[in-house]
Amino acid sequence: MELKIYPVCVIGGGSAGTMAMLRTVLNNDECLYFPGSPKDKKRSRALWVRKVENMPAHLGYKRGIEEPNAETVKWVSESEFKHNLHLQKNTGVTSILRNQDGYFEILDSKGNKHYSQFIILCTGVMDVQPIIKGSIETVFDYANAQTIDYCLICDGHHVLNKRTTVIGHTNSTAWVSIMLHERYQTSVTILTNGDEPQFAEDTQKLIKLYGFKVITTPIKDIIGQDKGKVLEAFIMEDNQRVDTDICFVSLGMIVYNELAKELGAELDERGFVMAQDSGETTVPGLYVAGDLKANTRKQIYTAWDNAVSAATAINQKLRAQRREKLISSI
Repeated sequence: MELKIYPVCVIGGGSAGTMAMLRTVLNNDECLYFPGSPKDKKRSRALWVRKVENMPAHLGYKRGIEEPNAETVKWVSESEFKHNLHLQKNTGVTSILRNQDGYFEILDSKGNKHYSQFIILCTGVMDVQPIIKGSIETVFDYANAQTIDYCLICDGHHVLNKRTTVIGHTNSTAWVSIMLHERYQTSVTILTNGDEPQFAEDTQKLIKLYGFKVITTPIKDIIGQDKGKVLEAFIMEDNQRVDTDICFVSLGMIVYNELAKELGAELDERGFVMAQDSGETTVPGLYVAGDLKANTRKQIYTAWDNAVSAATAINQKLRAQRREKLISSI
């Protein structure tokens, strides 16, 4: 039995993975597509994003990433290009190796092996959650209602005319607070949740200049109403009440780079995967797109852009291979 080797494999079902699949299929290249297992989807940033306000044509969706992506997969599955899509529904990837023939050997979450010439890895990131009342789940209702936010670019505008808190203790936390204040003239209180502040000298000066309050006491509880739709206050362990209307969490990101590391791809100091403009990593044939890629904004539109770049670069290589084979046969 002849081994089936797919020209392109896309791993990840978020914005980058969906666009990489779409562009690959419309480039008329076969695409082995792993949108992720139920476990993968549960830990995906896309699952927790509700209303998307910073992208045209997304406001009508209750789940601003998942629903348009599902529509795209459905359209491709019914289109004249459907023969190019090899959808592995509800399946993720647990391991990738390079075999002796130079192809990628892919082990999926159901224990099956697949082979591909190129891979576009779009496994993404997740925001680090604050621990309150001994659990990260304390914030979930508020995060779902977007009274607790994470992305300054996506949701910074929510702070307009509202009392704002920012949870975190690093210098990045300070800069998030500063930018929110400078853009929207909001009052800011920084809650380090028991951690010592790690603010640089220049940010400390701005914190003082802008009148931010910094509270280092751990957070004991959150007060709100209507399943997180109304955020009222944080209660600190010393019973101090911090009234607030909106909160940003600035604790960093968990980067899902396990598969890239398994193949030996170069990472930056934060764990994001280093890549050329085309998306190709230091591992030939391995491309990355979306939040996983280093030195790129973590936005839907940038995920789309570098997913298209990766699929286009791979298509150029595949066409060149076919062209050379054709010429050599003359």
